[in-house]
Amino acid sequence: MTTPSPATSSSAAPSKPRVVIVGCGFGGIEAVRVLSKAAVEITLIDRTNHHLFQPLLYQVATAGLSAPAISGPIRHILRSEMRRGNLTILLGEVSRIDASARSVLLEDRGMADGGPERIDYDYLIVAAGATHSYFGNDGWAAHAPGLKTLADAFNIRRRVLLAFERAEREAEMARRNACLTFAVVGAGPTGVEMAGMLAEIAQHTLPEEFRRIDSKRTRVVLVEGGPRVLSAFSDKLSQKALEQLRSLGVEVLTNAKVSTIDADGLTYEALDGSTRRLDAQTVVWAAGVAASPLGASLAATTGCVLDRAGRVVVNADLSVNDHPEVFVVGDLAAATSPDKTGTPQPVPGVSPAAKQMGRTAANNLLARLQGEPTKPFRYADYGSLATIGRRAAVAAVDMPVLGPVQFSGGLAWLFWLFVHIYFLIGFRNRMVVLTDWAWAYFSFERQARVVADPDLAPRPTAERSA
Repeated sequence: MTTPSPATSSSAAPSKPRVVIVGCGFGGIEAVRVLSKAAVEITLIDRTNHHLFQPLLYQVATAGLSAPAISGPIRHILRSEMRRGNLTILLGEVSRIDASARSVLLEDRGMADGGPERIDYDYLIVAAGATHSYFGNDGWAAHAPGLKTLADAFNIRRRVLLAFERAEREAEMARRNACLTFAVVGAGPTGVEMAGMLAEIAQHTLPEEFRRIDSKRTRVVLVEGGPRVLSAFSDKLSQKALEQLRSLGVEVLTNAKVSTIDADGLTYEALDGSTRRLDAQTVVWAAGVAASPLGASLAATTGCVLDRAGRVVVNADLSVNDHPEVFVVGDLAAATSPDKTGTPQPVPGVSPAAKQMGRTAANNLLARLQGEPTKPFRYADYGSLATIGRRAAVAAVDMPVLGPVQFSGGLAWLFWLFVHIYFLIGFRNRMVVLTDWAWAYFSFERQARVVADPDLAPRPTAERSA
């Protein structure tokens, strides 16, 4: 494979190849760390100024952790790479990728020139991630927010905390019960973790803090369209998770396909074909994801194939077909990797996979620069974890000596805890999370319960009728 010719630009061509990386998630950061040691000029573009540890985002949404505990400024995280002098970090949102011109366009966000900025590249790594998918029912988003960003977490946290405040003021019993009903749609890891944490808040954190309501009477309902929770896990672990959820007081509805979501709750179709209603003032969406719109932008200019979720179907080395200078990693990539039998398997959309893809794409990019052949991506699957609540979790781990091991309960919960502490970026974040978790474990308290705009809560029934 020959090295692509440099992209044209109105400015003088730099002496080093220009690499643009879109997105500072797990894949983007790993790519930067590999490439910063090479003789290339890197431009990292992200729509926010922070990196987010998404596996713990639900803890911010449920007031268990504050935002700085699971996030950090990009410029601080990559300060060592910045010292090498070949990394530029730009705050901006890429609106379009023009692969034919080898450039990306940034949306205007109040810049002085008033027009989009064009950034040329010789090589491109797209790690733009994913967003929520409502399966064609985008109107549900207003009533059932998903959880992908800190803004999403703040929104959900506000809705959850204000639901209890509204219940305290509500005179009508039916509406009070609706305020105290929380529905989580989707029983994957995010949905299971969210449901378990909501139940823990109601059962352990809030009792005795309200006078008119009993938070222990809160209903947390997990709605799953498939036949079981945590479908990516084995039947055994799925059943263990179901038992642990029910022991926490979570109501689990399987084979329940949501048909409508509105401001007062949701309607679903049960397995027997009947349509049923669930009145819930707070609905959280954890049922589906869709790839970043940049996948469609790439398809328009490269002719690459997109899968049903809008992800880019990549080659074995994570490059885009007919465009060896473009790599796609993370949740935006529809990649496969052979299992132990050599059978290609879809790469899951999890953080370890994104990190491995970021490193592989960066090393393949450097191989192309040196005229060497690229290597196919091989995903090292170390297992899957999901926490449900206090001393409740499931784990399927591939141990170096023991091989595949499955376990659940308190041991899996401790394993989950230390794995997430280990992978948090930055020593301060690890210490903050460990301290907050230890305090919450022994005291049942959650300190991140401040709501900045409580006046936006809907008025209770008595005031609405006045």
